[in-house]
Amino acid sequence: QVQLVESGGDLVQPGGSLRLSCEGSGIIFSFYTVAWYRQAPGKQRELVALLSSTGFTNYTDSVKGRFSISRDNVKNTVALRMSTLGPEDTAVYFCNAHNRVYDHWGQGTQVTVSS
Repeated sequence: QVQLVESGGDLVQPGGSLRLSCEGSGIIFSFYTVAWYRQAPGKQRELVALLSSTGFTNYTDSVKGRFSISRDNVKNTVALRMSTLGPEDTAVYFCNAHNRVYDHWGQGTQVTVSS
């Protein structure tokens, strides 16, 4: 059974940084495109960052230069490093791993940016 478990969400002040982590079991991340999505209250879930199995990355415009997605193939984890956080980054962040056949999601971790 595949499980994706996110961690690292927290309350952080504007301008601060956080590192989210996604641990996978029953899945080998290096064989998938992995991504982070977020969903703010009253808004649709949106793609934040994506990392393909070949190393291609893509970021939504609002996080370019501030967020970085990475994968650790030894630990089988996916990380999202976030810096210069603002209130607009407040959301539940979800880990995703997908290929042509499968689409796996974690339960999400809450990030709140507030003073």
